[in-house]
Amino acid sequence: MSEQILLQPIAANIDKAKESLEKARIAHERYLIRQQNKDLQDAIEYYVDAVKYDPTMPEAYYRLATLMWEQGQISIDTAIEQCKTAVSLAPQNINAHLYTGFFMKLAQDFKSAESEFKSAIKMGKMNSARPRLILSQSILQKINSQNGNVGDYLSFLYYFLSGSLMLAWDRPSMKMFYKNISDDFSVFTYNTIGKFLEKFKLYPTAENIYRQAVTKTNHSEIFYNKMGDLALKNKEMDLTVDCYRKVLEANPLNREVLIKLATVLQTYFPENTDEAIDCYEKLLEFDIDVPQIYYELGHLYLKKEDKINSMSAFKLAVERDPENPFYNNSLAYAYSKAELYDEAIEHYQKAIAINPDKEWTSIVCQALGSIYAEVKGNVDAAVSTYQAGIILDPNNYDLYLALGDIHMAAYDLDNAIRAYCDAITLNPADYRGYSKAGIALWEKDYLEEALVSFHKAIDLNPDNEYAQNNLGILYLDGLGDAEEALEYFETAVELNPNYTLAYFNAARASQAMGFINDAANYYQMAIDLNKITQDLDEEDIQNRLHKLFEI
Repeated sequence: MSEQILLQPIAANIDKAKESLEKARIAHERYLIRQQNKDLQDAIEYYVDAVKYDPTMPEAYYRLATLMWEQGQISIDTAIEQCKTAVSLAPQNINAHLYTGFFMKLAQDFKSAESEFKSAIKMGKMNSARPRLILSQSILQKINSQNGNVGDYLSFLYYFLSGSLMLAWDRPSMKMFYKNISDDFSVFTYNTIGKFLEKFKLYPTAENIYRQAVTKTNHSEIFYNKMGDLALKNKEMDLTVDCYRKVLEANPLNREVLIKLATVLQTYFPENTDEAIDCYEKLLEFDIDVPQIYYELGHLYLKKEDKINSMSAFKLAVERDPENPFYNNSLAYAYSKAELYDEAIEHYQKAIAINPDKEWTSIVCQALGSIYAEVKGNVDAAVSTYQAGIILDPNNYDLYLALGDIHMAAYDLDNAIRAYCDAITLNPADYRGYSKAGIALWEKDYLEEALVSFHKAIDLNPDNEYAQNNLGILYLDGLGDAEEALEYFETAVELNPNYTLAYFNAARASQAMGFINDAANYYQMAIDLNKITQDLDEEDIQNRLHKLFEI
């Protein structure tokens, strides 16, 4: 008794579903003829009602997917899922397979589309003209948009010819199909000529062919894409971006071009960060490579100095792929920019533990060590992290310098000198190691060695104002040679007119040589600049200036 009571409403719902489906078909036909939005809305509403009343009705799913996609209410992926639902409900429904293949073809998943079309052909047997011709059209589009092989051409001919023979008695369908196939053949012709011209590097002529194809065919999307690729090859970046934008005007859901446009904008047009972000956000709708997209978004937000959104994007990337070292490293960097150092340490440590590449991981060690050194004040942790990085990559010059710096900060001069000397041994052509070693040697009272080190730093980079100033200090305070020292201080000032300490030292050297007016001028410059830089004790400079004129 209870079973009969349950069956009655189901039967009633089936009748309502059929009625709604019929109303939807009528509205759909009216829309195709009159192209009025009200008919489209009515058709969608009736198809939705049909699904509500009978969720097992396959036709409602694939027709509803078509209309909703046309109106932009759903993405291609969602449309494919709805059509797959229809296939799962009615595996022997030819139309369900055809519609599924149609959307897969739009998504440029030609392999899956061909599989659906072949399923429809197998079901239709001798009445499979339509799926055969649609499959041949799909293969031709694949050849146009990708590099087809001999097998693709043979498959196209087979399905085109066999479908044409089976369609001979269906004149209306044949007329409609040949109209479509002639357009695709035109695309094929322009595409083939363009590729030939590109092969022989006749790029301007190829571009003109593609421009003609834009106006002569109904496939501007394909040829603007080719023009964009050609412009990219020739480093014409403005034209590249313009062409890719036109592709997206024709088809906002072209995933391949969204990726290319986002990459070009990110690489060559850093001022167009917002547009690149918009491209990546549209790519999220495809639900493919989502962690990588969030990763790229995070870097774009970093460019905008949008700390909150950059952290959010990197967090979403890490949540979806927690074992990816690059995502963890970027999230750690975003945390450090936001001064969330404990969280940064956690993710830097994870990136290091995963260690995808020794050279890369050593750089991460350097970033983590700098937080321990500069923020946490943990010298032991910093030293251990730098040393771990050096073990991973003994050729990381910057790590030796960083290790020397942390030893200098702890006034461990012997280890600082050793680290700087290791850096010099590794790269004797880089002035930084000599300059830093010179400071450590001077602090250790190794005057002669410090002089040699600073002279070498200046030989390698004469424009280094700090080495010029420091070498002047050695001559003035170490050797008492004010005349020699003044030359280096004046050079430092020439290189950097805002170098407060160099003016102060030039004043000291001038004073030692008895050039009172020069000393006064240098002290006054140091006082003026120090109001901005706050490098020195202003009272000390004032006292030195006043003493110049004491009787």
